[in-house]
Amino acid sequence: MIDTSLATQFLGELIGTAILIILGAGVVAGVSLKKSKAENAGWVVVTLAWGLGVTMGVYVSGYMSMAHLNPAVTVGMALAGVFPWDYVLPYIIAQFIGAFIGATLVWLHYYPHWKQTEDKPTKLGVFATAPAIRHYTSNFFGEALGTFVLVFGLLSLGANSFSDGLNPLVVGALIIAIGMSLGGTTGYAINPARDLGPRIAHFVWPIAGKGGSDWSYSWVPVLGPIMGGALGALGYNAIIDGKYGMWLWIFAVLFILILILTAQLDKKKDLA
Repeated sequence: MIDTSLATQFLGELIGTAILIILGAGVVAGVSLKKSKAENAGWVVVTLAWGLGVTMGVYVSGYMSMAHLNPAVTVGMALAGVFPWDYVLPYIIAQFIGAFIGATLVWLHYYPHWKQTEDKPTKLGVFATAPAIRHYTSNFFGEALGTFVLVFGLLSLGANSFSDGLNPLVVGALIIAIGMSLGGTTGYAINPARDLGPRIAHFVWPIAGKGGSDWSYSWVPVLGPIMGGALGALGYNAIIDGKYGMWLWIFAVLFILILILTAQLDKKKDLA
């Protein structure tokens, strides 16, 4: 645990998450919005920029806080026993505020481009994720799997030794790998603050020609990462350290129950 005050750590998580969203949502805006010089640059550019955005966010906040920048990571680390539970809520609040601020700044930066872009889902896609194919069971599973890999990977990286200052680059590489390998189905939120904070900004601000904020899907990139992060942390403890606690079985059962419920949602959607 870093030796700074809770107020300093709150500020670190807020600023780091804002930087993450400025660079991450910013590249999506650049690639997607009309008359941007980066228009149609493609998925590789998006995944590279998101990974570098995480790296920069960690560098900016890492001397102030634990640089989680992600509620799923914060909850996972607490469940793994390497982060105090009384810091969880302040971290999560800071992350959501930072994500909202970052998304607001992206909206302002690309201000004239929203009017030039007619497609409403494209505008929402700058702020929040959406599935390539809307299938709640697969979408939830994909978000959980991506976040499982993220948290399991972060704990594994923590067990290795790196030169001073190199760790954020390795974390960014992990994000790039997840995006390129698993991100094509849902847009790989793998971070509740990254999706919900900007989605709220999309809902609140008078973005030119915007459509709805797709609240019917919004629970997937929140609940999926929380479940995946929890299972990643608890799975790491079980596989690597041989610690099979009660929480592992609770989250495993919850995960299965949610899959069953999402399957029912998909069945109803197909019959509609």
